[in-house]
Amino acid sequence: MIDTPKADSSDDHVLPPTVMPAADLARYSPNRDPDSEKEVARYVEIESRGEETVQNVELVKTEIVGGEKYDIWDVITDKDRWWVISNPTNLYSQRSFPSLDYTLSFHVGLMMRVASRPSGADPTEPSPFDEVLRRQEQAQDLFDRAVEAEDFQAVGHQLRECLLSLLPAMRRRVSVADDIATPKEGDFVNWYGVLMDTLCPGDSNKELRQYLKHTAKDTWQLVSWLVHDRDANKTAASIAIHACGTVVGHSVQVIERDSRDFTEKCPVCKSRDVRSHFDHLIGDDGDYYYTCGSCHWSSHPAADDVDENDYRIM
Repeated sequence: MIDTPKADSSDDHVLPPTVMPAADLARYSPNRDPDSEKEVARYVEIESRGEETVQNVELVKTEIVGGEKYDIWDVITDKDRWWVISNPTNLYSQRSFPSLDYTLSFHVGLMMRVASRPSGADPTEPSPFDEVLRRQEQAQDLFDRAVEAEDFQAVGHQLRECLLSLLPAMRRRVSVADDIATPKEGDFVNWYGVLMDTLCPGDSNKELRQYLKHTAKDTWQLVSWLVHDRDANKTAASIAIHACGTVVGHSVQVIERDSRDFTEKCPVCKSRDVRSHFDHLIGDDGDYYYTCGSCHWSSHPAADDVDENDYRIM
């Protein structure tokens, strides 16, 4: 009988005795986005005030919650391990938040609470819409204390002033062509129409433009009616407040649509998965550049000098 040799324990399939160094983990990740990884690494190092050095960054999950996209990154430094969650970005130590699902739920809830805070004028970040926001808050304050019909009429008066203050705020952000006849200063409906014609031009924006104009016109008529209604009541004033808020919100979204509706295409593969990044080393003050999530094209000035396989966090 032939003796069967005994299996050497070194041939068994066992885990390596030591954990792989964090700096080597990047070599074994099949899907990498080096530009986003560098941004996340820089964010963590800034938040740690330079006391930690990032060794590896890995995108572990992307979740859609309430129509919003959240990217979840696993970040290893020389001192700690972090979850970094986007939209807006925040970080959580994995020692305090070991569960990824719990951390995401906590992050979404925290961001919702932050977003629900009063959105009035901020003296540290002045904007053209500060007066609009102030008048909205004053209208809400009048509504909360209103009892008599004339109190609710006062709410309508403040809302009307809010809409009128919206016009100069928008005009400071929109350039109207010189050959367009401009309405009188207090003509809200026609002025708003001129601004929407400028912000939403062409046949492709026809339905959107008409909706915005009609909504603004109906809201102006509602608010004007409330001002003169001797039987003004809580329900009518509440609807007017919400209608005014809708017009203001729509106006801000349309003005900022260029930054929200990024529809640039990759010059190589024509994909719309074009991502914006910031590099503080470009030029004297840093600048933005773009990459393609499909073919990895990059507009970075040094893109030709970067090895596609070099994904180390610098």
